[in-house]
Formats: sequence, C-alpha cells, structure tokens
Amino acid sequence: MTKAEILSKLPYGKDFLFVGELLYVDEDGAKGTYTFDKELSFYKSHFKDFPITPAVILTETMAQIGVVCLGIFLVGETLMEKGFGLAMTSSEIDFLRPVYPGEQVFVTSEKIYFRFNKLSCKVVMKNSAGETVCKGIISGMLTTNAND
Repeated sequence: MTKAEILSKLPYGKDFLFVGELLYVDEDGAKGTYTFDKELSFYKSHFKDFPITPAVILTETMAQIGVVCLGIFLVGETLMEKGFGLAMTSSEIDFLRPVYPGEQVFVTSEKIYFRFNKLSCKVVMKNSAGETVCKGIISGMLTTNAND
C-alpha cells in the first residue's frame, strides 16, 4: 500500500485530520509531519491570551501518524475495505515542550508489537528544531464497523 493510499484510508474529516505528510511507513514504524494552522478553532480558547496546542491534540496527532497510518499499512487494503479500522485503546505520554500556532511537528513511531489485533508503538514528536515535544507509548485495537 502506498503512502497516498494510506492517507486516503484515514477516517478523519478535514477539521480533525492531523496528518500533513506521511514521510515513510514500513513494517516497523512510520514518520510524518503536521503543521498546526494558526486559525484552528481551539487556539481561540486554549489559552485565550497565550495560545498553545492542547495535549489531547498532540496525542491525537501522534496517534494518527504513528499508530493509525502504520496500522492501515499493516492490515492492508483488503481488510480496510471490509470495514476494519484502528481505535486508540491507551496512551502514556510525557509532554516536554509546548507547541504553538503555526509550528510544524515531526512524528516518528516504532512498532513494539502487533498481535491479537492490538498495535502498540513507541511514538516521539519533535519540533522543527529537533527538540522532543512529547513522547510515549500509544496502543490501538483493530475494530470492525458495528453497522455491518
């Protein structure tokens, strides 16, 4: 499956898609980027006089690039067409630096394991200066569309 095909399978709409570019993906991990647009709605309120990217959004960005893109690659197009997806089951993240509006981040994941329909990855987010913003372990479970 190509990077473009993986991106086309992401189950997120425009307002909740935090994958700008998928730089690589293989059986052991993934790497991608995202730039936080200054006009994203949460910056108006988090925090109102000093906007920073919420930790939950940083976690979601790490999960989308580092776990979901890798998961799509690992399960392949056939399972994706049958309604399979990947849902986050757990995360343990250390937040080390803030991410401001307009910043680009780089997310790299390293597969820990993929067995019994569960994918667990070590994920690191760095800023454009190469400083670690946050890091941790994110896991997801292979799911099926309940409507089928």
